[in-house]
Amino acid sequence: MAINLELPKKLQAVAEKGHDGAAEMLRPISRKYDLKEHAYPVELDTLADLFDGISEANTISFAGAGAFHGAGDATKNINGANMSALLNAIEISWGDVALLLSVPRQGLGNAAISSVATDEQLERFGKNLWASMAITEPSFGSDSAAVSTTATLDGDEYVINGEKIFVTAGSRADHIVVWASLDKSKGRAAIKSFVVPRDAPGVTVERLEHKLGIKASDTAVIRFENARIPKDNLLGSPEIDVDKGFGGVMETFDNTRPLVAGMAVGCARAALEELRRIITDAGIEISYDKPPHAQHAAAAEFIRLESEWEAGYLLTLRSAWMADNKLPNSKDASMAKAKAARVGTDITLKAVEMAGTTGYSEETLLEKWARDSKILDIFEGTQQIQQLVVARRLLGLSSAELK
Repeated sequence: MAINLELPKKLQAVAEKGHDGAAEMLRPISRKYDLKEHAYPVELDTLADLFDGISEANTISFAGAGAFHGAGDATKNINGANMSALLNAIEISWGDVALLLSVPRQGLGNAAISSVATDEQLERFGKNLWASMAITEPSFGSDSAAVSTTATLDGDEYVINGEKIFVTAGSRADHIVVWASLDKSKGRAAIKSFVVPRDAPGVTVERLEHKLGIKASDTAVIRFENARIPKDNLLGSPEIDVDKGFGGVMETFDNTRPLVAGMAVGCARAALEELRRIITDAGIEISYDKPPHAQHAAAAEFIRLESEWEAGYLLTLRSAWMADNKLPNSKDASMAKAKAARVGTDITLKAVEMAGTTGYSEETLLEKWARDSKILDIFEGTQQIQQLVVARRLLGLSSAELK
């Protein structure tokens, strides 16, 4: 029998509030904005205001700037900001992943700011900033160290030049967290992240992509042409620490990868629940008292999918718990992202298959969840990149030693 870890009461409240919001506000408009790609879901303004109000009470953390900063107390076993934000992401993604990615002030760039910014920067940027995250370029995908965008110091300003693609919420967010190199000759260590206002001179949204899934979320190509920002908008320290290498800016992923794993967990759970309804409505019993081989093939397959989901869920919880308790979680975040994202695509596709014509049509949201889930196995580092990170951590090898 699998171990069922019950959430503390405080976190149960987080999950319940997130689930209620997803069920009442997101699920009903999910198909509407899947069919209206690039249209802004105006209903999300209400949800954003709700998030803001809850965040002000300091009881629940979302992915906004400041959500993860300083989280945890090394002397105690903590279930804090990372776990709270994760559970909220799971529940909202149960409603709709794309709409989660479109909620104002909850962008992936906000999580990046929260991870890397100084106390002074967090105070200056405040909680009302909405930031997308711009890493990928036309010349590379998952190899974040291959950044060619440059940031050159000119007096009290950095001048940024380059092009970024697949920027989630790139045309809607009011700021963009841009990865750029201070000095290409110094390699990975010179890559820093910068907070750039989207309406700054020299920043141009070139186009919006048409995509397989997450259609309610805009995905932009953005060009930076002599875009000037205050030098204090460089997140963290401007010093190039060759010994530390790429570690500083990569800390962003230790917080964002569990969130993306949580999105996959939420989307997969939605598909499992719908599949269970279809199976039981067909008169097939799913029993946990009988071995799978002694049950209907559909029931046995459902139990297998559910066990895989549970593994991804538990790994995801662990990675967020470690972050709250200030334990190094790079390996665990990648393990959670790799497992949950792969399980998510497997479950949603298998649900479409098992539901037959019902799954393949727009009669239910099964086919939409299958399309949405694929990106979760790609962005924030592909399946192969996660496995590479895990291998490096287990073997104690650097990125130069194991490619």
